[in-house]
Amino acid sequence: MSASVERARIADVADIGRVLELAVALRSELRDLRGGALWEVREARLEPTVDALQAFMARADAAIVVGTIDDVVVGYGSLEVETLHNSDRLGIIGDLYVEPGARDVGVGECIAELLVDRARDAGCIGIDAFALPGHREAKNFFERGGFTARALTMHKRLT
Repeated sequence: MSASVERARIADVADIGRVLELAVALRSELRDLRGGALWEVREARLEPTVDALQAFMARADAAIVVGTIDDVVVGYGSLEVETLHNSDRLGIIGDLYVEPGARDVGVGECIAELLVDRARDAGCIGIDAFALPGHREAKNFFERGGFTARALTMHKRLT
């Protein structure tokens, strides 16, 4: 039996349908976690529609990466490059999702590495990623990749 091969690559137009499925799954998974409902309507950066994905992919300051196992797309990530007030550039990982059955085999790491490489190539001084407060797996994933917390957002629910 041969070993599976995990890779990441820049998404193309043929991947839009699959990325859309994964984006919907990401929102479904995070929506019920602490902070997830507000994240979905405020911080979520990539709208899960065909038109929004096509527009995002056409941007010079953005990219969608897909992660594969044996060339089957099982995850995706998105990157935007933001220009700061001092003209420095910051990479923002908006989405990073791998199907539950394909986690813990290196696909997420491949996606994250390619997103970091793209941010570095774009001249970014750093790269940010988002994890919900109760999503320990996401926090641990990013910490294993060398990410550290640089800010905490505190929230008080009024309704």
